[in-house]
Amino acid sequence: MPDAERPMRADARRNYERIVATARELFTTHGADVPLDDIAKKAGVGAGTLYRHFPTREKLFEAVYREEITVLADRAIVLHGELPPWDALETWLGEQVTWVVERYKLAMLLKESIDSGSETFQYCQKRLREAVGVLVEGAAGLIRPDISAPDVLRLGHGAGMAVRNCSPAEGKLVLTVILDGLRA
Repeated sequence: MPDAERPMRADARRNYERIVATARELFTTHGADVPLDDIAKKAGVGAGTLYRHFPTREKLFEAVYREEITVLADRAIVLHGELPPWDALETWLGEQVTWVVERYKLAMLLKESIDSGSETFQYCQKRLREAVGVLVEGAAGLIRPDISAPDVLRLGHGAGMAVRNCSPAEGKLVLTVILDGLRA
């Protein structure tokens, strides 16, 4: 999200969103060195529009990272509202594992490009912890009392890393073992 104090015009918002979506796609398929002009062209905007929103490559990396984390965090909140507590936690953890597997290259690129002390990195960690905290609090009594949101995040990330090169059945087994270990 841009740092502007006033809301963006609708056309500027659309351009911003197209640039971020296109950057996510091209960074995933072609790596961090994809020319920014290629991103602008594929997004259907001029280079000036891209640079007005993202004066540096790092600012574009940060926007992509924020967007990815926002979607993942928002999903936890949606599941909390739609499903019983254990089901919400189980579903979200499965989605986190899938996210880690499917976006491994992009996530590594973004984490390498963004300073862990940066405002963006801190915001993303806080956002995920708060969202997963809602799931953990909702499942109180169903999960071990010594489990916190950061624990769930680490377990999901670790499972995703562990099953990146496994069959779906092997990945499901790893997730099942983790979920069994979370139960009260």
